[in-house]
Amino acid sequence: MIRRVRRKGLQASKDSTNTKNAPAVISCLEKTSAFASNEEEEGVIYYESKHEVDWTCLPDDTLVGLFSLLNYRDRASVASVCRTWHCLAYSSSLWNSLDLRAHSLDWDMASSLAGRCAKLQRLKFRGAAAANAIVSLKTRELKDLSGDGCRDLTDAALCMLAARHEALDTLQLGPDCEKITSEAIKMVAICCSNLRCLRLSGLRDVDSEAILALLKHCPNLTELGLIDCGVVDEIALSTATSLRFLSVAGSRIILWSSAAYLWSKTLNLVALDVSRTEITPNDVTCLLTSSKLRILCALNCPILEDASDSVVYHCKDKVLLARFTDLIKGMTAISSWSYQGPGSNGTFLEWRGGKIGQQENISMDLAGWTEWVLSHGLLRIAETNTPGLDSFWLKQGTAVMLSLIKSKQEDVQERGATALATFVVVDDENATVDPARAETVMHGGGIHLLLHLAKSCREGVQSEAAKAIANLSVNAEVAKAVAMEGGISILASLARSPNRWVAEEAAGGLWNLSVGEEHKGAIAEAGAIEALVELALKWPSGGEGVLERAAGALANLAADDKCSMNVATAGGVHALVRLARFCKHEGVQEQVVGFQAARALANLAAHGDSNGNNAAVGREAGALEALVQLTCSNHEGVRQEAAGALWNLSFDDRNREAIAAAGGVEALVALARSCSNGSQGLQERAAGALWGLSVSEANSIAIGLVGGVAPLIALAQSDAEDVHETAAGALWNLAFNPGNALRIVEEEGVPALVCLCSSSHSKMARFMAALALAYMFDGRMDEVATGTVICDGISKTGGLDGARRMAMRHIEAFVQAFSDQQALSVAAALWAPTALQQVADSARIQEAGHLRCSGAEVGRFVMMLRNGSPVLRACAAFALLQFTMPGGRHAVHHVSLLQKNGAGRVLRAAAAATTAPLQAKVFARIVLRNLEHCQTEGLK
Repeated sequence: MIRRVRRKGLQASKDSTNTKNAPAVISCLEKTSAFASNEEEEGVIYYESKHEVDWTCLPDDTLVGLFSLLNYRDRASVASVCRTWHCLAYSSSLWNSLDLRAHSLDWDMASSLAGRCAKLQRLKFRGAAAANAIVSLKTRELKDLSGDGCRDLTDAALCMLAARHEALDTLQLGPDCEKITSEAIKMVAICCSNLRCLRLSGLRDVDSEAILALLKHCPNLTELGLIDCGVVDEIALSTATSLRFLSVAGSRIILWSSAAYLWSKTLNLVALDVSRTEITPNDVTCLLTSSKLRILCALNCPILEDASDSVVYHCKDKVLLARFTDLIKGMTAISSWSYQGPGSNGTFLEWRGGKIGQQENISMDLAGWTEWVLSHGLLRIAETNTPGLDSFWLKQGTAVMLSLIKSKQEDVQERGATALATFVVVDDENATVDPARAETVMHGGGIHLLLHLAKSCREGVQSEAAKAIANLSVNAEVAKAVAMEGGISILASLARSPNRWVAEEAAGGLWNLSVGEEHKGAIAEAGAIEALVELALKWPSGGEGVLERAAGALANLAADDKCSMNVATAGGVHALVRLARFCKHEGVQEQVVGFQAARALANLAAHGDSNGNNAAVGREAGALEALVQLTCSNHEGVRQEAAGALWNLSFDDRNREAIAAAGGVEALVALARSCSNGSQGLQERAAGALWGLSVSEANSIAIGLVGGVAPLIALAQSDAEDVHETAAGALWNLAFNPGNALRIVEEEGVPALVCLCSSSHSKMARFMAALALAYMFDGRMDEVATGTVICDGISKTGGLDGARRMAMRHIEAFVQAFSDQQALSVAAALWAPTALQQVADSARIQEAGHLRCSGAEVGRFVMMLRNGSPVLRACAAFALLQFTMPGGRHAVHHVSLLQKNGAGRVLRAAAAATTAPLQAKVFARIVLRNLEHCQTEGLK
């Protein structure tokens, strides 16, 4: 058996092993390698063993050490391997910490976990529902309980948690615990007398009785956080002599003149956080006169900052952390206090040694507490997006956040990464990132730090690091740095995480990176496309964020020809159609998921000439029906992308008919009728989809019958060039049918087409408008119009004859605009190739080479060469010139159709006719030359 181990990977594994069973794990690896023969090749060590390794022979302590390197989800999986592993995987030493924030903890899930949580020490949860279910875990020895998203947490639920977990040492709840009252705090104090650290956020009121109850029943309480609370009783806090760490950050009603005086005289505080409060410079000076206080954190205190020069304190053994002070220097000083050597006489060392309080057992040292309050304070400032802070963020705020993500505290790492993800975004609606802030993070080494954090085994840290990487990657320069640092592979790996939050943020990072054309190939090579497709299939409901990001990334990747094939190969067509079919028809899921799914399908179908994805999308069951249904969405963006997808898909003949069979004609006509006040993109795609469908004469007739002419005429009068161009294309196709031609006249479409033909800045719009008018008045409509009652609109403009004269006049002017009379005369006299080429070059419309005509349409232009109207003969020759010019996308196709129609004889007759207009003669001769050119090329 051959086993490959990279030297660097092995070393990293050894370095990162920090559990109590680490020696056993390393010993196991060393014993295994003793059986191997060494061979080095390109930095890789190969081990060849004559016998298979029998994992059942590994000692129990070694297996427990290996299991400790897995997350709890993987431990649960290995427990199903065999009975021995089942017993070892349930070892209490492996289940001392649990993070359930990414899961919907209910009573059933809690009951199933209860058997392995008897020795659980630390638990994180999210939401009130999870809090209610925690009691079923039977975690009597729980020491540390942390809850996020506690807006709906009630007094009853908190009291139940406290009563069932009397051994709690640390309790953290927030933010916005607005339903928690002082009564619940009193119950916590009575039940959890061992509390050392209590942090509560967002309470409306913390009265004196609650504070006094904490002081009475919790003698070991050394840290208290009452953050973002409405009212805090500062007088009651002045009696809390056991407290060493206190945070009242964001508290709105505190009488600071009284609080500063009382706290400086009566409290034994070593560290105090008053960030985001109305504290004044005098109050800060008063607090800093306390002999015991070492750290005062006062971030974003407006009154203090406006008069910062008046703050006076002795800075040798005290640190003030504020926007106008050097935060990095202050953090360095605090770290030196925390880690002084045994021989130092520093005041803080004396306090830690017991000279200030021999029996005090502080839960956190100064450096750890400082990191915690700074991470919390900076995140709150970033969330409020306070204006005028650019200088602070660029000069020191970013550096502080980067230092925080290097902390040994998981909570601080998470919050630091979240702060980085938040402060760079200056506009959520438009996903706008401040380039200076993003590049400051990059130049400060932040990309490397965040990617290292993303490789952590802790899912909460992974999620926040991936979020920061995703947001920063909106900036093109940062995106390049992320790719160069190997971030694409890391994000691709995280996208496979079974944790929804991790997968969602990783998919978001890939989505932002996939915007850059230079990153798409690397994303495909990293296997990210397969991971994204799996995500799109994995979260059918309740995972709007995951689905939106996965579909958005796939949409970007599908815009690349090669990557679009990879998306299809990986099952992306099925996944995206599934999203389009089953997204809700109301609310956020349709708006975000349906939009991205439709956009992805539109991009997949946009490569019809280079791969088979267009046809593949059409063949996928329910795809066309889903897109047709999405054109009726309440959300404009969804309608726009669905119409765009149908437009691209309509280039395939079978798709075109299937779209019509799925109700696409009626849906798109309704969309065109309703989008007159919509965005330019919606109007363009609605008209474009009808243009694509109308290539089929049956569909063209159906569009006319359901009222599609009038809205297309309205769109043809748009000021937006792209809109009136697609509308002109649709009207050109519709005008091929005599019945539709008459409808265009009746709906006053002639003036609209005349206006396009004469004044549009788009040569293509002018060309197609001229062709539509030529179709309408080449004689076929006259048969349909016979016996038809002429409507008032036509009568007022001179009837059909008046409309015909107007059309002919502008068709002639259009052809003249592309005719150099001198060059035409020379060409007619000499018929020299160079003279003909000069005429062709001046007459050619490059974009017309993308138009593809059917055999019936080519035949109609050939017949038009015999028409009695010299204007129509010149127009027909001009059109055939455009369709057969060498190098045109469909030139060979059109030449083949002309040959099948026997057009050579008609063209020669037109070129030789003495009574024909000069343009018709010369253009016909050029078309003959184009036929000969294609035949010569075919022989080669």
